[in-house]
Amino acid sequence: MSKQEPPHHMTTDDFRRHGHAVIDWLADYHSQIESFPVLSTVKPGEIVAALPGHVPTESESFSNVLADLNDVLMPGITHWQHPSFFAYFPANASFPSILGDLLASGLGIQGMLWQTSPACTELETVVMDWLAKLLDLPERFLSSGMGGGSIQDSASSATFVSLLAALHRASNGDYNRTGVRRRYTVYGSTQVHSSVERAVRMAGLGTDNLRLIDVDRRTLAMRPELLNEALERDRATGCTPVMVIAALGTTSTCAFDPVVQIGEICHQQGIWLHVDAAYAGVAAVSPRFRSVNAGLEYADSYCTNPHKWLLTNFDCDAFWIADRRSLIGALSVLPEYLRNASSESGAVIDYRDWQVPLGRRFRSLKLWAVLRCYGAEGLRAHIEHHVDLAIRLAGWIRSDDRFQLVRQSLGLVCFRLQDEAKTEPLLLAANATGEMYLTHTRVDGQYTIRMAIGGTATQRRHVESAWRRISKLADKIGRAQ
Repeated sequence: MSKQEPPHHMTTDDFRRHGHAVIDWLADYHSQIESFPVLSTVKPGEIVAALPGHVPTESESFSNVLADLNDVLMPGITHWQHPSFFAYFPANASFPSILGDLLASGLGIQGMLWQTSPACTELETVVMDWLAKLLDLPERFLSSGMGGGSIQDSASSATFVSLLAALHRASNGDYNRTGVRRRYTVYGSTQVHSSVERAVRMAGLGTDNLRLIDVDRRTLAMRPELLNEALERDRATGCTPVMVIAALGTTSTCAFDPVVQIGEICHQQGIWLHVDAAYAGVAAVSPRFRSVNAGLEYADSYCTNPHKWLLTNFDCDAFWIADRRSLIGALSVLPEYLRNASSESGAVIDYRDWQVPLGRRFRSLKLWAVLRCYGAEGLRAHIEHHVDLAIRLAGWIRSDDRFQLVRQSLGLVCFRLQDEAKTEPLLLAANATGEMYLTHTRVDGQYTIRMAIGGTATQRRHVESAWRRISKLADKIGRAQ
């Protein structure tokens, strides 16, 4: 029986030719992105119906892949990099970051251990120290001490590993061996991100042990006195408070919990404090917004997302911990096949012990590229530009008696029509134009539009154009109803 030939691989020359075509395609896409409707208009199942139900029998040219990208997939793309994408929070991509990610993909390394690629580990350590200094974070988060930083895929993972580290510390390591033997309780505000509930579920604590603390009606921030009361109640009934999550920039309205007061409570009672600043934390690159760091000296762990607002494409969550021993103790499992002299020397970091997966991508390359290509001044200008646009938009809303400004915080503006019942129709009509994409929340039970200004290419003209269209639609809806 003849030996089967190995599969056909793309040659180096073909890779170079198709690679140039991909870069040209991406460059054209970004230069023409304003010609696309921001929000995809395909119906459920439309993309599935347009694709074959099986793998092709014979190999195809990569040019066929690009052709189907244009013809089949592009109609189903919501354009997150469109300068009039104002939904959720920004998801910045930039050319230096894209190129850094391309290099990481091309190198194809798996950085689970220091020895599986020392450069992957050591660049990440350096970049995370750079970013901590750029954001003016407490020195306890630097790798030169007991703490340090790592890149997680998202703030959800940062919250989860923080909870595991907190459980390890609170149980003196027993949680790893015996699982949940006590009733551990976790605390966040009613505005805390949904990832906290998921973390509590995944850790096996159960959502009955998650305490959602009410917020101040004006600031929408956690009320520390209610947190203290909840802690006292739980201790009196035999519960062990294990972690408090404070939010700096909630998803709904970019509200800021009072971390100083919360931190003092946690410090006095020996409770782990995790601070989630997924969106807002990167604003600290600008001295104008360093107040977002207030209270971080109390934090046991902290995260913010360069993939939201700091020009680094998804996924890239910057996560720091003040004492890495609890994290490593919670997550380290060492089978024989991973043992090596470098790790056992204690002289290196193995980032596999800082995250849920074993494997690791070379994520630091794209963040390194962004930090170098923009520099501190370029990053500050990026953040300040968007906040200034948000302040300007808030002023237009405030001066229009048809609207109510609910909140402006950093680059997020929340507003509604004075006639709240017409606010949802306004949002739907705005998105239906294809000229912008906005999302909503509820504040005090009232339907509220969120407009998050922060796209890589977003300029004043895009914000002005969106406001003009919203204003005209408000007139039309007012006359129709």
